[in-house]
Amino acid sequence: MRKILVCAAAFALPFLLPACTGKAVAEPIVLIYDTVPVSKLVTPIINEGSGIADSKKNPGHIWVEEDSGNPPQLHLLSHDGTVKNTVHIAGATNRDWEDIALSNGKIYIGEIGDNGRVFTDYAFYRFDEPTATTDTVRTIEKISFSYPDGPHDAEGFIVDPISKNIYIITKRDMPSRIYVLKDPFSTTTIAVAELVGTLPYAGVVSAAISANGSELLIKTYMAIQYYRRTAGQTVADALKSKSTTLGYKQEPLGEAIAFALKGGFFTLSEKGFASSVNLFYYPKK
Repeated sequence: MRKILVCAAAFALPFLLPACTGKAVAEPIVLIYDTVPVSKLVTPIINEGSGIADSKKNPGHIWVEEDSGNPPQLHLLSHDGTVKNTVHIAGATNRDWEDIALSNGKIYIGEIGDNGRVFTDYAFYRFDEPTATTDTVRTIEKISFSYPDGPHDAEGFIVDPISKNIYIITKRDMPSRIYVLKDPFSTTTIAVAELVGTLPYAGVVSAAISANGSELLIKTYMAIQYYRRTAGQTVADALKSKSTTLGYKQEPLGEAIAFALKGGFFTLSEKGFASSVNLFYYPKK
């Protein structure tokens, strides 16, 4: 969602510390990942990147989507910061794209933003991951859904590589709510997501899960929470456990996070009032 940086910072303030909920939900910062990221200047600039996913079909690149007001397209961004290609998604609209995931060879784009909480339904666009030379994706599926309790604004979701279920995490609710859409998905009806949990904080702007499903990252503007998932746990169960706060270099308007297939994770910010945009990579210890 397009935002004024000052407003975004003000919105983030209530969510800086888990203590604001009266609960201790996070361990102190520990060195699971490097706290000083590798930084690469993004050229040409991507102004409103709000979701990223590390490419499996195109090693050394990530997919970037931009939010409302932008065309229905993805950018293929090299790990060195160079934009290599832009792919149009035919048949899709960008009402308010807010996150992206790559799971089991499929890209999922989350049409889940709702700043004014006025929409009655939301959607995920799903399609085979494009190649580096793809110009247009022409075959897509639209998975439509609604919430059981009215509209919500969400900017983060996770596709579980094990169950294939989609978990949506709301942004403006306090606490954030976790909903699930269970596989198999209908592309002809509007499914109703199921409430399966909450987080003891709010302001979630992106979420990610590792390729093997054992690690999860939840990002707000000001912090990154890390969760471990044990065998047999659902994603919702894992998110009920105590998190660990990771070291994080503040970004102007950081709305995107993704695990790197080689280990570690990436973050990317919208431009906001900054003069440039950087892709940050945090290697795993």
